[in-house]
Amino acid sequence: MDFRRWARGARRIATGRIARATAIAAVAVACAWLGIAVGGPVRVAVGPVEAGMSAELSWTGETVVDARPLGALLFDTHDAPIRLRVTLENIDTERARAMLEDPRLADRLPGLLEEDLSEGVGRLVLRVVVGGLAGALIGCLIVFRRPRAALAGLLSGVVMIAGVGTAALATYRPDSVVEPEYTGLLAGAPSLIGDAESIVTRFESYRGQLAKLVNNVSQLYDTVSALPVYDADPTAIRVLHVSDIHLNLISWNLIRSITAQFKIDAIVDTGDITDHGTGPEDNFVEEIGDFGVPYVFVRGNHDSRATQRAVARQKGAVVLDDSVETVAGLRIYGLGDPRFTPDKSVVVDSDPDSLAALGRAHATRLTQAFEPVDLVAVHDPTIARSFSGSTPMILAGHAHARSTELLPTGTRILVQGSTGGAGLRALEHDEPTPVMASVLYFDRETHRLRAWDDITLGGLGEQSVQIQRHLENDPGRTISPEPTIGPSPTGSTAGPETP
Repeated sequence: MDFRRWARGARRIATGRIARATAIAAVAVACAWLGIAVGGPVRVAVGPVEAGMSAELSWTGETVVDARPLGALLFDTHDAPIRLRVTLENIDTERARAMLEDPRLADRLPGLLEEDLSEGVGRLVLRVVVGGLAGALIGCLIVFRRPRAALAGLLSGVVMIAGVGTAALATYRPDSVVEPEYTGLLAGAPSLIGDAESIVTRFESYRGQLAKLVNNVSQLYDTVSALPVYDADPTAIRVLHVSDIHLNLISWNLIRSITAQFKIDAIVDTGDITDHGTGPEDNFVEEIGDFGVPYVFVRGNHDSRATQRAVARQKGAVVLDDSVETVAGLRIYGLGDPRFTPDKSVVVDSDPDSLAALGRAHATRLTQAFEPVDLVAVHDPTIARSFSGSTPMILAGHAHARSTELLPTGTRILVQGSTGGAGLRALEHDEPTPVMASVLYFDRETHRLRAWDDITLGGLGEQSVQIQRHLENDPGRTISPEPTIGPSPTGSTAGPETP
């Protein structure tokens, strides 16, 4: 026998079998997903909500709660290539209100909703399995027209479904349900007005629409059972953190809506409420007295001393400048920014080392001259980091971009974006700056941060909104003081113009 001829024949047979097996597997997988898409969706009643559930192919496994037209919630629940989508088809508002107001259901309601949801998920899993296997079997039978190929396709479907299910269970993160991300579009939101329109005309349109947007999102977020609001302790102190309003009246609508919908106890503004700190701008701050809650303010580098005095004259305003006040049960230390950038006649030192040294000097004074505080509010993040170890929580702004960091001492710093979308100047740019604010939840007994919601609007002219929930993993952690470094600085500060 010619060995080479035999080898070539064997390779052809093997290659043909591999190709055929690959083709069968490919068809089986494709038809299995088609079967899941067609036969998998179910409709269930979850309390007062009529919901649809379906499974979809997704390279980034997640769970999506679709609450059209107000938007969708995304939960990073698993890493398997399958997405669970829950669509809120209809909400019986009368039944929802009755259930939420019935004191007899207060303790039982979460369990009842969980039972309804579990039953729906169970039905969905069963239909996914049956639909996927039926799709693989029928698809291979139609394409290859042989029972053995159909059985091989069925086996491929079993392997695929078992593999995806195992991966989903192995990577399942139950804690993700308390950290939802909300995104959505406002129905009927205004489109951009032509270039011939003035900034004032655009501004008035966006102001009204964004106010409606915040109200709608907040109401949905606070009332629908699928949107977990941080209510483990209903007595939590709720603080709204805003910053860098930059003379934009849209911010007042945003603050007013969030204050009402999230039942805010106090507002902390970390500066740059104006653009130039001039006398005519003082009238801008007069709406502070209408919020009905304390408004804590620290001066930013765009706020003059006159701006600070104008804020102090408003009802409910608490201006902090190297001082401490107890507000809504929290001891808050605030420090105004040492610079006033708009005054070009004054030399301003914005060198990071100088700012850090200034912050360390005041941090030392804070620990020596005051009782321990729960919260520190400053404008510049460089100064803020110098208070590491002297307080559990620091709020700052200035950067026009939100960030948070847990420092080695155990202190958390939250840098807020621009609540004014960087001011009316944002209307003149192609890419508007997002409008940002955060709701912080503090334990009323320990005064430690337990959770916070980051609220982001897409910016002036944008329709998108996002609410991202975060939990503090170790709210009772020990705060370790930073070692004392260097002498006190003079406090002068400048260089390049800052935001």
